[in-house]
Amino acid sequence: MLDSDLAEVYGVETGALNRAVDRNQERFPDEFAFRVNAEEWDNLKCQIGISSSWGGRRRALPRVFTEYGATALSMILKSERAVAASVQIIRAFVRLRHVLDANQALARRIEELAAKVGDHDKAFAVVFEELKRLAVDIAPERPRERIGFKANPDRAITGKGRRG
Repeated sequence: MLDSDLAEVYGVETGALNRAVDRNQERFPDEFAFRVNAEEWDNLKCQIGISSSWGGRRRALPRVFTEYGATALSMILKSERAVAASVQIIRAFVRLRHVLDANQALARRIEELAAKVGDHDKAFAVVFEELKRLAVDIAPERPRERIGFKANPDRAITGKGRRG
């Protein structure tokens, strides 16, 4: 993402964002953020329809941030949105750690059961029973709300394209 786009997302000015990056350069290796060159910037302006007057107000070529850079940026900016994004990122990593730990515990338990039971058919029966028990113990994921168009069956469309 362009620095100006991320500045808008995080609720800061583009200049403030770039100054924060300049003060924390060690947090932004090239695979996190880099500046486009003049040719790339001219090409990009043409592709996304940026007027030359807007691009002419910039003192430096824009930075581009990868997803890693956008994450690192949320850690150094002081805006309310950046702090909230940083907290959400940390929560996501903690949740991921819990899921990985649960999966490792499940794998260990299955290995233990397989080692205890010598008979082929009995092993499968015990494993499936244990999987059922563990599935109840692990907190279920919250169902995601479906995004996109949602049909409302109570509102029909007539043949003329108007709602009836």
